[in-house]
Amino acid sequence: MSRRVLITGCSSGIGLDAARRMQSLGWQVVATCRKPEDIAARRAEGIDCHHLELADEDSVARLVEQVLAGGPLDALVNNAAFALPGAVEDMPRGALRAIFETNLFGTHDLTVRLIPHFRQGGGRIVNISSVLGLIGIRWRGPYVATKFAMEGLTDVLRLEMEGTPVKVILIEPGPIASRIRANAIPHFERWVDWQNSARADEYRASLLKRLYEPAAKKDRFELPPSAVSDRIVHALTSARPRPRYYVTTPTWISGTARRVLPTRALDWFARHG
Repeated sequence: MSRRVLITGCSSGIGLDAARRMQSLGWQVVATCRKPEDIAARRAEGIDCHHLELADEDSVARLVEQVLAGGPLDALVNNAAFALPGAVEDMPRGALRAIFETNLFGTHDLTVRLIPHFRQGGGRIVNISSVLGLIGIRWRGPYVATKFAMEGLTDVLRLEMEGTPVKVILIEPGPIASRIRANAIPHFERWVDWQNSARADEYRASLLKRLYEPAAKKDRFELPPSAVSDRIVHALTSARPRPRYYVTTPTWISGTARRVLPTRALDWFARHG
């Protein structure tokens, strides 16, 4: 029998590429999306796809029931997340609550609902973090906070699952070609009152251009989503998967910098790296 994996956030980018890759390798893929049109698109190409809204406990519970009713599950890839750019001082409480509900709380809820199933026959939990789970940069505070939290929670879960048939793995991409910037715009427009910010001029000079204008040139370190899928494949198929996988050059550099640099030097690196 082929193995079965649940992958969240499959409308585009990393999740979509991973779903296609795992299905091409003979895995039974259960994908999730939020929008009906994305669900229909995945089903049209032969991928079993379900609705999931991570911020909604009932949605998470329904998905788990549906997935387990379809047979044994061997792995979970927690990929779904969104970004919320802006200065930390301009983030209202509700903005942080919204991004944590999806990027951390919902992901955690989904994971712990599946752990009892994984304990019975073995399973792998792969959490897609970010280079921003290693080092913070300006304008990315809420997303950085959720990824730092995911890193810590995943590390502890890995320790606690030692001695069980459950393996817990982190994958840390860096710049990957995706729609995360475009998808962040509605969240920015909902939560950030930049016109009345003390940093309004900085928004005009930097963040607004990055959000709304096409990039003048491609990030020289940017890799396609397939680079992350390569690590996902190894994490799901290796007899001894690594606890964590770095994907891009900036991730390797940032991981090393965080370990060896004093805080002031790390701050300089974050500003200029």
